[in-house]
This record gives sequence, C-alpha cells and structure tokens, in this order.
Amino acid sequence: MILIWLIVILLVAGALAAIAARWSTQWPRWIALAAVSIDFVIGVAIWIRNLDRADLLRPNAWMEEFDRPWIAQFRIHLHLAMDGLSLLLVLLTFFLGASSVLASWSEIRRSVGFFHLNLMWILAGIVSVFITIDLFAFYFAWELMLVPMYFLIAVWGHERRVYAAIKFFLFTQLSGLLMLVAILALYFRHGQATGVYTFDFPQLLGTPTDAIPAAWMMLGFFIAFAVKLPMFPLHSWLPDAHTEAPTAASSILAGLLLKTGGYGMLRFVLPLFPDASRDFAPLAMILGVIGILYGAILAYGQSDLKRLVAYTSVSHLGFVLLGIFVSNQLALQGAVMTMLCHGISTGALFFIVGALQERMHTREIDRMGGLWSTVPVLSGAALFFALASLGLPGLGDFVGEFLVLLGAYPVHLGLTVSATIGVLAATFYALQMVQGAFHGPNRYGWSLPDLNGREAVVMASMMASLLWLGLYPRVALDTLAPYLQGR
Repeated sequence: MILIWLIVILLVAGALAAIAARWSTQWPRWIALAAVSIDFVIGVAIWIRNLDRADLLRPNAWMEEFDRPWIAQFRIHLHLAMDGLSLLLVLLTFFLGASSVLASWSEIRRSVGFFHLNLMWILAGIVSVFITIDLFAFYFAWELMLVPMYFLIAVWGHERRVYAAIKFFLFTQLSGLLMLVAILALYFRHGQATGVYTFDFPQLLGTPTDAIPAAWMMLGFFIAFAVKLPMFPLHSWLPDAHTEAPTAASSILAGLLLKTGGYGMLRFVLPLFPDASRDFAPLAMILGVIGILYGAILAYGQSDLKRLVAYTSVSHLGFVLLGIFVSNQLALQGAVMTMLCHGISTGALFFIVGALQERMHTREIDRMGGLWSTVPVLSGAALFFALASLGLPGLGDFVGEFLVLLGAYPVHLGLTVSATIGVLAATFYALQMVQGAFHGPNRYGWSLPDLNGREAVVMASMMASLLWLGLYPRVALDTLAPYLQGR
C-alpha cells in the first residue's frame, strides 16, 4: 500500500488545506509542506531499502508494486509499480513540491486554500503518472494533471493568464486524445492476437503488430509525450504558460510536467514499439538537435527574464529527446540525468525570477541592471544556476549533457557536433541574463531586500543537489541501472 499512500497523502492534504483556509491563511501552507515532506521521507526510505537488491536486475522487477482490479469487466487494474527510473522522478517531484510551497509562501495571498489544493493535486497527478503502469489508469492520471495546472495558471497567473491556460489545456488535451486512440488500438490488437484483452503494460510488451499499425500507434504515444516535453515544433504553448504562471506553477511546469513527456517515451514508447521507434529515431534525433539550437537562439533574443528561462527548457530538453532516441546506455543515462538536473536548475531560476518580480514588479531585463550591489545573495544564486544551466563541469547539468553527447557520438557525428554548438550557445543566453540583470550600473536606483531565510533555504538545498549530482552522479546512475538492464 505504500505507493497508494504516496498519492493519498497529497490528495488528502489538498482537501485539508482548502478547508483549513477558512480559519487561517497559514494553515494551508503548513499542511502542504508537511504532506510533501512526509512523502519525500517515504521516498527516501524506499530508496535506502532497495539499494542492494540484486533481484531488481530481473526483467519487470519492481522495487514496490500494487495491483488491484479497478474496472474488472474491461480488465482495467489500478496497477502501480516503482523501479529506479520512477523512483528518481518521484523524489524529484517531492523535492520540487516542497520547494514550490516555500517559494510561494508570501506570493500567494488570495484563495490560499484553493491554491494549495491545486498544488497538492497536481503533484498527486504527477506522482501517479510516474508509478502507474496500467495504460488506461496512466491515461487517467495524465489527464488529471491538466485541471489543477489550468487553475494554477488561470487564477493566480499574470496579465494574459487565461489565454496561456487555455492554450496549455488545448495543446495537451488534443495530443492526449491521440494517445488514448493509440492505447485503445494496442488494447484491441493485443486481444485479437492473444485472446487476452488488457491494458497492463507488462502483458502488452511484445504484442505482435505489423509495421504500419505499430508506427501509427507509436506516433500516437509519441506526439502526446512530445507536446509535454516539449519538442520543436510542438512547443509554442510553453513560453506563454511559463510567462503567465505564478512562481510555483512555473517551477512545477518546468521541473516536473515536462519530465512526464520524457518519462513516457522511456517507459512506454521505446519498450512497446521497439522496431517503430528504431525506424523513427533519425527524425526524432534531428528534431531534438533543432530544439537544442532553436531554444538557445530564442532564449538569447528575449528581453523578458521569465520568457528567457522558458526557452532554455526547449533547448535543454532537446538533449533529452536526442538521448532517448540514440538509445544506448550512455545516452539514456544522460537523458535521465538531464531531466533530473534541468528540473532543479530551471526550477531554481524560476524561483529567482519570481523573487525579483515580487520585489520589482517587472521581468524586463532592460529595467534591471546593477542588482548585485543591492541583493548580493540573490545575485550569487542567479549566477550559480545560470552556470548550471550552461553546463559548467562539476554541476549536474554537465553530467547529463556530456553523457548524451558521449552516447550520440558513435551513432551520428554530425548531430553530435550540432548539439555541442547548442551547449556553446547556452553560454550566450546565460551570460546575457547575468550581465543584463545583475551587473553594470544600477540605472534605476533599485534598493531591494535580499533573500530571506526561507528563500535562502530553498536556494541552498537546490545548490547542494546540483553539486551532489555533478560531483557524485554514481548514486543516481546506480539507481537507474536496473531499468537500463531490463531494456
């Protein structure tokens, strides 16, 4: 039942936060923080308990598993399972969830209970996506994520929040319908071939399918995950959603929701459709490299600090797409490490932009400058995470991108060289952000409060995480090894 509890704790905490807001605006914050912290401790306990289990190297071996019938007449099960891949992403979810609660502590001042209800329920949906392996239940969790994020953007966002929320909803909903069609097609194809109609992922592996139907089903899954990743040219919803969302929603969107796209490709696309994925890999790798370069160029051209950080996600997650479809062990390790470290570094950058906007009421780089003299701690944190974003050795982002490039080199030299140019381009937008906002003369005479204790704790924990993953990535890679061995 431990996997059920990971979800139930968040759902109950969201409901309690909404009720507790009748008496105090502080109670919802403490309830949400306590719930995510409890789940994080449970996740770490699962990690420690499974560190030395040799049997996890067997195919379809799980650290934890829960399987009960849900809609028996259609053989739909509530089948939850956790391996090293899902564990790492679940821990990232709880870590960024706690950081989001702390970062929004003073920013959200209206409908505080409803805000934390949506915050807890979006985290519950994300955790469900990472541990659900019945395809129908997975689709249910996938769609569950949309509603809380829609409210987080539309209710607490900025000027064009409703437009951004509707655009986000339409892109993800329509692409999700393609995945539903693909799931149903796979369900009926497996039933016709074996006589067993099931949505259970382990049973669907190896379903005999002709090349053309398999390619269409693979595309149904792939497009849904590519929109969420987001992949060029399906990314246009992302800058608007990031720009208009409140700080916590931007962090969860960049750090977690985008990772569900990469996770879906790793968990379902490659194993269910190995031949179709192999045939599609050259195009997917090209699109990944285009995203790397395109995202970096557009990030460099932004004057809105939040929009700049948003476009960096398109660039960094191009490395994830490239690594997934290169599909050797080094590249897959790099893709997962990039997902983890991008979640932390970009989440931190959105916290910094949110802190600046809360103090200055602007995101325009041209309105900033010289902030280092008035907020040196915040400026130093911004420099640290900008260096992480450009892939400074010793920090986690470098490990992920280096492994992807190392894995891609023997597969396609030209794409590897092009992706490396994207790494160099990251230097320009990172330096533009630091130079434009924090260095130079303080032309507008800004005098701002520096990071307070709560904000400093969030920044310090994220710095420590990136240093740990950059200097000692072996712990995460060893946790991931059984998943890669099973492939």
